Amino acid sequence: MSEAATPAYRRVLVKLSGEALMGSQPFGIDEQIVAAIADEIRDVHTLGVGIAVVVGGGNIIRGLAASHRGIDRVTGDYMGMLATVINALALQDALEKRGVPTRVQTAIDIREVAEPFIRRRALRHLEKGRAVIFAAGTGNPYFTTDSAAALRSNEIHAEILLKATKVDGLYSADPEKDPDAVLLPEVTYQEVLEKDLKVMDTAAISLCRDNGIPIAIFDMMTPGNIRRVVCGERIGSVVRA
Repeated sequence: MSEAATPAYRRVLVKLSGEALMGSQPFGIDEQIVAAIADEIRDVHTLGVGIAVVVGGGNIIRGLAASHRGIDRVTGDYMGMLATVINALALQDALEKRGVPTRVQTAIDIREVAEPFIRRRALRHLEKGRAVIFAAGTGNPYFTTDSAAALRSNEIHAEILLKATKVDGLYSADPEKDPDAVLLPEVTYQEVLEKDLKVMDTAAISLCRDNGIPIAIFDMMTPGNIRRVVCGERIGSVVRA
């Protein structure tokens, strides 16, 4: 791929779900999956692209799900934030074993294991060629890691938000439940909101819309897909104005 050597974007943010890290396991972290994701991120990093990651914690605990089991919602959300820190440290370890200098920044203060989120410091890390992993969501209960990804994308001036998922794009309905669901290669922010397409939560979509950050949705399990999107190849779906 000759065009693969020329990135279409100079700074990107990748949103990884916690569930993606557990692979076929019912719970926890699959080291092989983390290694494969680290390989993908390294490939983008070698292009000279500034790359940041927001990681979820659903492979360990989800605050909303915990609240349905009797745990206070705010407490459950903080538990979920801590789960994202565990995932961020696992990804950092895999990246640094591949020679990618990495910093983890958390939205809640855990200075013994990671830096606190400081926007100017994050920007400096990116300028220095370090990958930055943002953990603990926004640091606030009731906000998802999708909202955190949209917020951090704006704060670091990312040119695109990459929503790496287990499906190959955005569908008109859940393809696992509706056999008539069709892939939507390109939709507007407004269509996502009006049709309630389940790609990211409303706050995240609105934040990207208000600041003109496109969202690419694609299958992260296909090797090379993150690099392809960064190099401008049209795969999966894109949400834009």
